[in-house]
Amino acid sequence: MRQDTYTPPSGPPQGNAPLLFDRIGMENLYELSADQYRRLAKSQVAGMFPSDPKELSAASRRQAEFLCGVLGGPPVYREKHGPPRMRARHLPFAIDESARREWLRCFSEALGDGARLGLDREETRRLTAWIEAFSAWMVNRGP
Repeated sequence: MRQDTYTPPSGPPQGNAPLLFDRIGMENLYELSADQYRRLAKSQVAGMFPSDPKELSAASRRQAEFLCGVLGGPPVYREKHGPPRMRARHLPFAIDESARREWLRCFSEALGDGARLGLDREETRRLTAWIEAFSAWMVNRGP
């Protein structure tokens, strides 16, 4: 582990992600992630993401595939890329609370009210709460 690596005191996220895959579907997850990644490419954290459009698209697809599995769909990410180990995969990137907030902003804008994914208000709230808790675990640089 890197010397300057920070571990959030809250530890890994508690509880499971809401099982919403059957409501959302794979195509909508791909579209959501692509929309978020287009926003990320123009955001304050753009330097953490590939500048090549094909690589950015591949990264957004990996996120959609990860979300598929955690939201109750088939284990697409695991089958294609192996065990998720998301915190370990993100250690090369200096993710502080500010970067996390920017990532969340882009996710929130892409998600909107959840209606385009077929989600009602409560389902959108549950998904957002899980994403916020999970993203806190990705923070690897302290205050």
